[in-house]
Amino acid sequence: MPSSIICAASPPARCSRRRASACWRTRPVDAPLDWLDAEAWQAVRLSLRVAFWATLVSLPFGVGVAWLLARCRFPGRQLLNGLVHLPLILPPVVTGYLLLLGFGRQGPLGGPLAELGIVFAFRWTGAALAAAIMGFPLMVRAIRLSLEAVDPKLEQAAATLGASRSMVFVTVTLPLILPGILAGAILGFARGMGEFGATITFVSNIPGETQTLPSAIYTFLQVPGGETAALQLVAVSVAIAMAALLLSEWIGTRLARRVAGA
Repeated sequence: MPSSIICAASPPARCSRRRASACWRTRPVDAPLDWLDAEAWQAVRLSLRVAFWATLVSLPFGVGVAWLLARCRFPGRQLLNGLVHLPLILPPVVTGYLLLLGFGRQGPLGGPLAELGIVFAFRWTGAALAAAIMGFPLMVRAIRLSLEAVDPKLEQAAATLGASRSMVFVTVTLPLILPGILAGAILGFARGMGEFGATITFVSNIPGETQTLPSAIYTFLQVPGGETAALQLVAVSVAIAMAALLLSEWIGTRLARRVAGA
């Protein structure tokens, strides 16, 4: 029976393992490694795409929620704080299962969205949603700490000069918390790059569609002879993480100097 027919009849996880095994076996033994094959690079690109969109979409919500928790006192504030940080405490598989129940095609949110053509389950958009939810607590906490470090007297002084609350936030608060926003964005991006449990539960491990960098590493570790390919992906993930951290430190230092100079 052709391998494509066997793969089509197998579950997604088993299909992914067979593809990884076949891909690894077809690589010439005596040829120099070109670092990664096409499928591995596809997983890297998908991880960057998922982490980027997860960070970009969740960042405005992160700033808003952080501002609410840092500046406002209202009934249910502790409940909101608990819900925001819940993904840090729950096992990632539980979070992924809850996402599947809520955003699956038969779910209370996924059903109406599917009628509009918006599908999350077993799509890369679902991986981005899972990454955003798992990284949201880290993002909010970093921005909230930055907000709480701002001297309220500066905001009060701007308000006495006739500035509205929105203008005070844009002209005074926002420039002061830019390093915290950057730190939150980097933490969210890094968490999105490394997300595994919620992603594989919610969107499975489909090569080319939902197989991110951690899923590809897991797949290579399940097949004989895949340790080298897994190690190469580990090296790529470490390099991306270090580059993101160094970039955030450089930008954060420049922003801090600009704020101090102003």
